[in-house]
Amino acid sequence: MSVLQIKNLKRSFHQGHKTVEVLRGINLEVESGQLVALVGASGSGKSTLLQAAGLLDSGFDGGITIDGIDASQLSEEKRSSIRRDKLGFIYQFHHLLPDFTALENVALALKLKGQGDLAAQKAAKEILLELGLGERLDHVPAKLSGGEQQRVAIARAIVGKPALLLADEPTGNLDEETAGRVLELFLKIVRDRGLAAIIATHDKALAASLDRKIHLSEGKLQEA
Repeated sequence: MSVLQIKNLKRSFHQGHKTVEVLRGINLEVESGQLVALVGASGSGKSTLLQAAGLLDSGFDGGITIDGIDASQLSEEKRSSIRRDKLGFIYQFHHLLPDFTALENVALALKLKGQGDLAAQKAAKEILLELGLGERLDHVPAKLSGGEQQRVAIARAIVGKPALLLADEPTGNLDEETAGRVLELFLKIVRDRGLAAIIATHDKALAASLDRKIHLSEGKLQEA
């Protein structure tokens, strides 16, 4: 079953008197449970493509269908609902709430979906334990290492069981050794849950380990 369909997606930006075409008719389909590496040179438009797939920018032409829902012409309120219910986001920087503990940061993702406090905290604790953070549940981000912070961010993105994960250089801010450990945990938990994901990365080993690799260059997408 397809969780993402992108058809003839185009995006351009105006720079002074010039128009820069970043995406030039992108077509992409991602199946349930499929892990896709998105590769390409810096500035090739990988983040722009992820923003489109995540419904974070309305300035696109083309079609985007997420888990069977055509999101192309929806209101911002309905797009926000799809982001909350169907998508999970992981960025290079963790973007955790600084005054919330690890447990509270993850539980909040479920509370925003309408779950009660006890159920949200139970699910948050379970996934944090799975990510090796059992002794860090009550720590605020400032008391966590960089790798621990990113694991909390991963837990927050995954805990709601999204149809699709969108990860933009998820370990790009970590040293090589820490990045390797975090990626190993991340891929295991994603595969165990049968989630689909698009992961933008410069890591050749990571890209080679995923189910597919797609290459973005000069606004066009090709299987690599």
